[in-house]
Amino acid sequence: MKIYTKTGDKGQTSLIGGVRVPKHHIRIEAYGTVDELNSYIGLIRDQEIQNDYKEVLKEIQDRLFTIGSSLASDPEKSKMTIPDLHEEDIEFLEKEMDKMTEKLPELKNLILPGGHTIVSYCHLARVVCRRAERITVHLSEISYVDDKGIRYLIRLS
Repeated sequence: MKIYTKTGDKGQTSLIGGVRVPKHHIRIEAYGTVDELNSYIGLIRDQEIQNDYKEVLKEIQDRLFTIGSSLASDPEKSKMTIPDLHEEDIEFLEKEMDKMTEKLPELKNLILPGGHTIVSYCHLARVVCRRAERITVHLSEISYVDDKGIRYLIRLS
């Protein structure tokens, strides 16, 4: 099996379900940006951080694959079963944020990106997540998007 298909050489790609769309389609932008975010989170996970943080990040990466699958599907034509995002996934993020908030001093100023490589990678992930959120919300205005995916991205950002 070859790694290339040549099916996208004219600027079209397939969604899950077989519908062909331009490679610049907003649905492609949405799941491509979620994929980019997932790569940054993988980069953070590869750093020298606590193992419990690595496990949280791995869980987040798995949920981002779920969101990406949903965004890559044609909501009207796909018959494939894809994994679902659940309320518990959003609650997981909220609980993790609550735990971090308990340990951190009160935020009184905006935080400038930088200061340490890991911090900088986290800021990159944050801004990519915000972009994924914006694109996904825009997509939801013109096509069906599961609102749990949007809420997950909002919490994560």
